[in-house]
Amino acid sequence: MAGEGTGPTFAEDVRRGLTSSPKVLSPKYFYDELGSRLFEAITALPEYYVTRAEAEILRTHAAEIVAALGGPVRLVELGSGDGQKTRLLIEALLKRQKEIEYVAVDISESALAASSRALLADYPDLRFSGYVGEYHQALQAVREDEAESPYRTLALFLGSTLGNLDREERRVLLRDVRGLLRQGEALLLGVDLKKDEGVLIPAYDDALGVTAAFNLNLLVRINRELGGRFELAAFRHRALYNRQFGRIEMHLESLRDQAVPIDALGIEVSFAQGETIHTESSHKFDLEQIASLAVDTGFKLKKTWTDAGKRFASNLLVAVI
Repeated sequence: MAGEGTGPTFAEDVRRGLTSSPKVLSPKYFYDELGSRLFEAITALPEYYVTRAEAEILRTHAAEIVAALGGPVRLVELGSGDGQKTRLLIEALLKRQKEIEYVAVDISESALAASSRALLADYPDLRFSGYVGEYHQALQAVREDEAESPYRTLALFLGSTLGNLDREERRVLLRDVRGLLRQGEALLLGVDLKKDEGVLIPAYDDALGVTAAFNLNLLVRINRELGGRFELAAFRHRALYNRQFGRIEMHLESLRDQAVPIDALGIEVSFAQGETIHTESSHKFDLEQIASLAVDTGFKLKKTWTDAGKRFASNLLVAVI
């Protein structure tokens, strides 16, 4: 597996985020080994509809999706995670071609290693390449390493991770993906659709508290890796819907006035009671927004598939310029 590219370190981002106003931490740091396992648990919760809705789409339409480019096709996946949904596309491809080239990109080395072991054990005709790191650097490495591939590329950005990015970050990412593709190749882009708050809020604040543990694990990671002295009982998980920006926000709220040393950074971070660390935004979309984003980044929205409840959309964006 290729290693991580250059970019801000965890320590640098924590220093920057916790000394800013308001305080922020990037959601990309959720996914250490424990965080990745907690997220897998979240996807099984009754409140968290996202994974089930997308899996419904892929079970129903995988054959149509992989046939859209003709063939043979290779898969390049961003944020590959445990690869469960990807299996539906792999199995559809194996009905069309004898072997599959699968390139996985993920910020979590442990998740990538576990996924590679499981996929290679189950699919002997799979050729696996893995890249650990930030999407920009990893995609550049994929371009350099895989430039001579005889396959047509179908890039995958499954789940609702696009919603974690702000408007400009979404443009930058899709332009990076477009730089990987030849004209006529495509990106399968998952997005969570706009819906009632009564459905959205429980998906990010479940009754069992698994999402709360997932969020609080950021503080556990700072304690473990950077000598932080966060007391978990002094913070609570909050999820709210920001109507102005059309997004769910996750925060960690300080339950009292406190000062938290982080030894490896040589700083002490002060919190007022009620002050929060903004840890994630999850934007929700309509199809007009996706079509506009496609045009702005060198794609054309060719087709959209939704689940029966129209909660989630898988969008085929074809590279056109």
